[in-house]
Amino acid sequence: MQHAASGRPRTQGARRGPGLVLKLFLLSTGLLIIPWFSLRQLLEMESLMAQAQARTQLLTARGIATLLNGREDLFDDFPVAVEDYAVLYVLPLPVPVQVDGNDVDWPRAGASERLYGAQGGVVGDGGFGLTVGERAGELHGLVRIRDDRLLLRSASDERLDRSDHVRLFFRSRRGDESRLAIAFGADGTAMAFPADVRWQRAEGAQEVRVQAAVQARADGAYLEFRLPLAMLESRRYFGLSYVDVDSAGGSPRITQSLPSVDALGYDLVVVRSPEVAAIIQGLTYAGARVLVLDARRQVRAEAGSYRARAAAGTAAEPPLAMPAPERSTFDRLLSPILPWVRWLLSVLPLDYRAHVTSADGPVERAFATALAGTPDTLRRQLGNGDEIIMAVHPIISARGVIGAVVIEENTDAIAALQRQAVERVTAVSALSLFMVMLALLAFSLRLAWRIRSLRQRASGAIDSEGRLRTADLGAHERASDELGDLARSIAGMLSRLQQHTRFLETIPRTLRHELNNPLNTVSTSLHNLESQHPELEGSRYLDAARRGVLRIGGIVQHLADAASLEESLREEEREELDLGELVRSYVSNCQLTHSDASFVLDAGTEPLPALVADYRIEQLLDKLVDNAIDFHTPGTPIVVSLRPVREQIELRVENSGPTLPPALLSNLFESMVSSRTPNQDGVHFGLGLYVVRVIAEHHGGSVGAANRTGGDGVVITVRLPRAPRKGRGGRASH
Repeated sequence: MQHAASGRPRTQGARRGPGLVLKLFLLSTGLLIIPWFSLRQLLEMESLMAQAQARTQLLTARGIATLLNGREDLFDDFPVAVEDYAVLYVLPLPVPVQVDGNDVDWPRAGASERLYGAQGGVVGDGGFGLTVGERAGELHGLVRIRDDRLLLRSASDERLDRSDHVRLFFRSRRGDESRLAIAFGADGTAMAFPADVRWQRAEGAQEVRVQAAVQARADGAYLEFRLPLAMLESRRYFGLSYVDVDSAGGSPRITQSLPSVDALGYDLVVVRSPEVAAIIQGLTYAGARVLVLDARRQVRAEAGSYRARAAAGTAAEPPLAMPAPERSTFDRLLSPILPWVRWLLSVLPLDYRAHVTSADGPVERAFATALAGTPDTLRRQLGNGDEIIMAVHPIISARGVIGAVVIEENTDAIAALQRQAVERVTAVSALSLFMVMLALLAFSLRLAWRIRSLRQRASGAIDSEGRLRTADLGAHERASDELGDLARSIAGMLSRLQQHTRFLETIPRTLRHELNNPLNTVSTSLHNLESQHPELEGSRYLDAARRGVLRIGGIVQHLADAASLEESLREEEREELDLGELVRSYVSNCQLTHSDASFVLDAGTEPLPALVADYRIEQLLDKLVDNAIDFHTPGTPIVVSLRPVREQIELRVENSGPTLPPALLSNLFESMVSSRTPNQDGVHFGLGLYVVRVIAEHHGGSVGAANRTGGDGVVITVRLPRAPRKGRGGRASH
């Protein structure tokens, strides 16, 4: 069998990828690298500014160290070694400590831990290790408790002695003995209450001046507390005890820092060197703190604060900010964007300080480096979020390094400059990126519209049958860019295709004209030959020659009819007639002309008016009946049925016989498609059912084919529109 192209576009089955607009949009996102480079440059500038500040601090520390060089007398007033004394000394803390129940922010040096309830250096159940320090007029304590079973206090329990707790006892500035019990709450909180003499109940409300936090651990708990030194008498006794209550009703076990015989022998000592403090007091400046350490890394003097707090009665010095230039038109454009940029920068998890350390190790190394005789600087982030730059310079005497000067200064000025620069760069980048992306979007939409319009115009130049309608692409050919070149190239191709199509359309008519004369000559010669030689009458060779002439004539006639069918259909006029009467008359004639086949008509008697050309309907029936006769099983009838279906008339021609292959059903009505085998008699070009489809579509109908139910034969269905019924007044109605 022969198959023709289905007429579908080659791109129908192609996989559709992302559109041009999406590609250009995604490409435009590459512009985000510009603000990224700007942010990287700002970070480099911020690093250079931090280095400049660190050098300035180091020069200041060097100047202060010069004043203290060789002054061993200022560092020899402290007793021999803290570890040699049985008293509990409070050593100044060089760095801030957060009260959170952790020991990570406590320095490994500068404070000494005392063990209580220990044997052989190992703390037993109920024992603890105590570290105390002083910073900014506040007493800090870290208690590492060893307890196999930690009993926490219930919020509804009024008693203090039914759960594990820590007792503090000291003398106030009025000379009164004070008792504070720090109870461990079940939710991880720790609260201090004034206790009665028997340490059983609280006397009054919670002591809010004492801050405490506890964290339970597998082998006990860590307790941190902080209280103002103003609560204490600086030369009076201070003691701490841990009360281990293993059960709510059991007797407690008490481990205390004071000896049981003479509790007054333990003094609270705060280490300071007044003369060193007097020297550095006038050398401080806003936003900076100056520390002087001795060789033991103990703070001997401190002045100023890196938090730049205001003195009493004075206003705090504001951080350095970028000078506000005169507002330009561009600045006024940015002003509505800046609030959104600030909000975005506050929401995004941007880390501008990835190079800033927050661990204690680098601080210890900086101290060790300075006490070894080499100055050093360090940028550090504290636990409360403050960022400082620390410069350390050694103090040298004839016997070596006797101490170090530490200057800590905040980076508020750098942060303010960086914040303003980041906000401005982000706003400018966002505005520029938005404008560029908007321009790209408009350009891509315009470009996509032009391409889509060109595609539609080029697709519309060829009809569904593959015939060229026009080679003119309109305004697309007048464009001066690459799309214009493409449109002109397509138009030229369509023009050449139009010429070739016209040539192909004229071939059948030309062949009919050119071949008819020789065929007539041959036919006449054969007739004359038979007349002059009567003995040739009935010769099989003469009959074969006549059949060949007739076959060639039929071929030429079929090709000419198919080529001129659509053109002739456009010129014909249609009239309203009863399609049922026409079909009944046609089937009656078929009974006479096709004696070798039988016909069954199922048309009913209802009038079926249709607006048609009767000659073309008969031509349509000829093709259907010829096709049914060629494929029907001998001895079986050909069924022709006609019935109304809604606003259409359905014509069906059925025959028993072979069925159609499934692959042929979709393009059976295309030109040059046939299911006949090569050894079948007759001249067939696959044009019969093509003519049926063209005539049906010309009348506004449709055609389809299907195999009969049961797998025996084929049914071809033609649907034509029914003529509107005329109502009263001559108006058409449905």
